[in-house]
Amino acid sequence: MVELRATRPGDLGWIIQRHGELYAAEQGWDHRFEGVVAGVVADYVKTHDPVREACWIAEHQGAPVGSIMLAKETETVGRLRLLLVEPSARGLGVGEALIAACIARAREAGYAEMVLWTQSILLPARRLYARFGFVLEESWDYDGFAEGLVSESWRLKL
Repeated sequence: MVELRATRPGDLGWIIQRHGELYAAEQGWDHRFEGVVAGVVADYVKTHDPVREACWIAEHQGAPVGSIMLAKETETVGRLRLLLVEPSARGLGVGEALIAACIARAREAGYAEMVLWTQSILLPARRLYARFGFVLEESWDYDGFAEGLVSESWRLKL
């Protein structure tokens, strides 16, 4: 069974480390991606609004197997950030549980919409986003942490 919980000391470092390691191993992304993730985490900590923002860790058998963050984009728009599912936990519903929690919290916080940024090659994540009703709005070439990426912006009306 997968359980979601709020972050504890050490979790934000784990999120940064696992994003860096996992995306380097699976996608060939370089250290710049880990830097992007570290920046997202730092921004979240600096300006955290507990009423409008949240971060979850998914656990399976007592070990962290995923993460997701809801960050304030504007007063009416929340941003889904840092979705990660460990390879050992894929197929257990971790991604679905994390996204559902993020959307539910965005609704509770009063957001009218949610947005997210992803890469076109992340097909399992893109399928999940579409299943939850996110719609691809824009795509553009992006070489920020690997050659030949295509970044995407997705939106969900709540």
